[in-house]
Amino acid sequence: MAKKKLVVLTGAGISAESGLKTFRDSDGLWEGYDVYEVATPGGFAKDPQLVLDFYNMRRKDVAAVEPNAAHKGLAELETDFDVTIITQNIDDLHERGGSTNVLHLHGQIFQMRSVKNESVVYEIRGNINLGDLAEDGGQLRPNIVWFEEPVPMIETAVEVMRTADIFAVVGTSLVVYPAAGLVNYVPYQIPKFIVDKTIPYTQSLYNLTAIAKPATEGVKDLQELLKKYV
Repeated sequence: MAKKKLVVLTGAGISAESGLKTFRDSDGLWEGYDVYEVATPGGFAKDPQLVLDFYNMRRKDVAAVEPNAAHKGLAELETDFDVTIITQNIDDLHERGGSTNVLHLHGQIFQMRSVKNESVVYEIRGNINLGDLAEDGGQLRPNIVWFEEPVPMIETAVEVMRTADIFAVVGTSLVVYPAAGLVNYVPYQIPKFIVDKTIPYTQSLYNLTAIAKPATEGVKDLQELLKKYV
């Protein structure tokens, strides 16, 4: 018998427990920087060196931390379900935690791309420097979807949402759009779960179970609750 399709939307809350700070922790500041200086096309145009340095540090931060029990718990669900993780996070902790089908809405910290063509993408583990060029001659930048930029993977994510037999949200405040709007595309009647320390406003979601816990604790509860759907 085919496994049921479990779609999980994750956000910064799941990575925070591995030690990665989020800009929403403190009034739009991210590691002490105004997000509009380091995470917008305008910020990059104004001071590209600052932006490259900022993401070079984020790359080091991600490399220095490990996936936590929530990442690993979601990966374990692949034993019983056909799992797709749709994440707003730019880190690779889901992959390192064992998940095999991860869609990154906002890009990936260990990739860089040409400013001229978003499909010219390379792996990057070290630093990106001003003057580092892609093969098309464009300056290399982080392969991150910044504020004010379109989200190329959003249509793919919408289609995945529509196929869900079960849906879960883990560690996201559901305030960053268009990602937050994805919850509106899951089938109305299917079981839905939300895991977060602070349960966001979700009145529009039918058949919802709320787990008001940090991701590492809440995913354990989620694993237990999902056993009846195997």
